[in-house]
Amino acid sequence: MSQRLFLGHQILLSRFYSMATYKFYLFDYATSEETYVILRLAENKKTFKFYTDLKIQPKYWNSSTGEARRTYRGYSTFNDLLKERYRVLKELHEELKKSGNFSPETLRQRFYETIGKNEKEVAQQSFVSLTDFAENYIQSVESVKKKNTLIHNRQTWRLLKEFETVKRRTITFERVNLDFYNDFIEFLTTYKRFAPNTIGKHIRTTKLFLNEATERGVNTKLDFKSKRFKALTEKVETIYLTEDEIQHIYEFDFKRKALEQTRDLFIIGCFTGLRFSDFSQLKQDNISSDEIRIKTQKTGDFIVIPLHPTVKKILAKYAHTLKGLPRPVSNQRMNDDLKEIGQQAGLNEKILMNKTKGGLRVQQTVFKYELITTHTARRSFATNLYLQGFPAISIMKITGHKTEKAFMSYIRISQEENSKLLQMHWSKNTKLKVI
Repeated sequence: MSQRLFLGHQILLSRFYSMATYKFYLFDYATSEETYVILRLAENKKTFKFYTDLKIQPKYWNSSTGEARRTYRGYSTFNDLLKERYRVLKELHEELKKSGNFSPETLRQRFYETIGKNEKEVAQQSFVSLTDFAENYIQSVESVKKKNTLIHNRQTWRLLKEFETVKRRTITFERVNLDFYNDFIEFLTTYKRFAPNTIGKHIRTTKLFLNEATERGVNTKLDFKSKRFKALTEKVETIYLTEDEIQHIYEFDFKRKALEQTRDLFIIGCFTGLRFSDFSQLKQDNISSDEIRIKTQKTGDFIVIPLHPTVKKILAKYAHTLKGLPRPVSNQRMNDDLKEIGQQAGLNEKILMNKTKGGLRVQQTVFKYELITTHTARRSFATNLYLQGFPAISIMKITGHKTEKAFMSYIRISQEENSKLLQMHWSKNTKLKVI
């Protein structure tokens, strides 16, 4: 067997014998400098990453075979070292599994002891700052992460870079402590004038970068795990549309074809409870005569939803088109269109909002149509079913909420609506007697 195919052949055999897979890949494919080779072990949907002590420029790396190209001087010796690292990890893994003493920590310790290297020293040579690591991390996951996730990650990375510029200091891992946290919060609050939930999103992403750096042995400072290093949250004013309002929008005659198609897509969301990422990407394969079957993008859950009569009418309306569904648009474009739809349909109820802006608590009054977004469809689905007395646990099967507490904070009902629910409960339980 040729040297080029040996390692790939052994890895394929490992899948058969141990149900584990092993793969070599580079830490940074975008650099022109040498970067570390990482050996990844995957088993039972869990992944463990091991930095090797081997470095190579990406131009000399063959991603399909997981080895050095023949154009690399000394490629034969380099590939022999790769095979040795693979052999060591595989044998240690199988030995620990057979003895019943397997744990990721034990395997990691034994691996580095055997090859005579220190994992942290290997990894720490790669980066000197959090922003350097974050940039390389984003590049390394571009092919596996969803587009929106990458957008959020890049936004946080740019803010960290801007913070470095404003403060005139590099965010080394040694400087990531509670003082850094407080300074970064102040920067996002007073300099960027972000709302608490936006700040919380960037703190969570910063902690993601730090967790990844810690897992890879780049970071050893753990102040970010303190309870005080927390993501800020603020309850925001959200709305739902009643079934009467949904029906009114459905029957309203919009003059623009684009608004009509956006309306129809929104109505599908209102009667399926799907997220925008799912209802905007529905295909004929997901739809039968009576139900929708789909694996959700965000959670990967497989759900089955019966077709509401109104959804059936919409599908019949588009049956002559190539896709058989309303033409999808971007999330931002749909949010803009929905506000115009709500305004034209006369959803002019005034709503008092409390929010934090630039660190100050302010109140403002807005029209209901200004708060309609693609997510309003999903919230309306859950709230309307709950108000009709449909069991919360059954709604949660579709919305994907794991706890009733999370579900109850998600739906929107007033005190008056809650009182009607109690009356409905009493009227259904005729066995209750007045004493």
